[in-house]
Amino acid sequence: MAENPSAGTAPVDPPVVLVHGLATSSARTWGETGWLDLLDDAGKVVVPIDLPGHGTAPKPHAPSEVGDVEAGVLAQFPDGPVDAIGFTLGARILLTIASDAPARFNRLVVAGVGRNLFEQDLERGRAIAAAIAGEEDPQDPEARHFHALADAPDIDRLALQALMNTPRPDLDADRLARITCPVLVVLGDKDFAGPADPLVDALPNATLRPLRNVDHFATPKSFDFIDAGLEFLDALPA
Repeated sequence: MAENPSAGTAPVDPPVVLVHGLATSSARTWGETGWLDLLDDAGKVVVPIDLPGHGTAPKPHAPSEVGDVEAGVLAQFPDGPVDAIGFTLGARILLTIASDAPARFNRLVVAGVGRNLFEQDLERGRAIAAAIAGEEDPQDPEARHFHALADAPDIDRLALQALMNTPRPDLDADRLARITCPVLVVLGDKDFAGPADPLVDALPNATLRPLRNVDHFATPKSFDFIDAGLEFLDALPA
């Protein structure tokens, strides 16, 4: 009888793709908060991706040079289905990719997004854009936070403005219904992106994990988020 070389071998866990939010980076969102070390300790192959203008990624100053952001992120995926975690802008980008290429995902965790994916807040958007440009309202705590994030040495303000002026594909219930993998939606009860209900309702296989007394910016370092994400990806310590 011929030997089966795969007999008795353990299944290989899918790699974990990580995509950060606006005006931060993989190093800050996932490294400084412990995510990278915890996933590595769990034996996961981790693929952190920096968006244009952030971290180690190219920093084009013209929207015409930014290109198709979603295609650029997908091009950095390893072969085969992946697990993925995205925060805010990174979550939106991963949801868009998963709606267009559902077979590329095994499991997906999205945080810092909810109703804001469906309803545009023009006033907040203008305040964030001004903060990124260095002209924030000192009385607006959210704007001050984005201004401080964009001051980091691994951020290029002009490149962030170019990214923000590059249109993102619309997300609606019909598009999100194409996502076939299990999705964990994590949202703080003090997050301006909420509530999460419209997003959870639009996804065919979604689970909601609310975070008590957590706002938008505190989400990546929330122990409850970390525990929920690791559990969802079977990465909790035994």
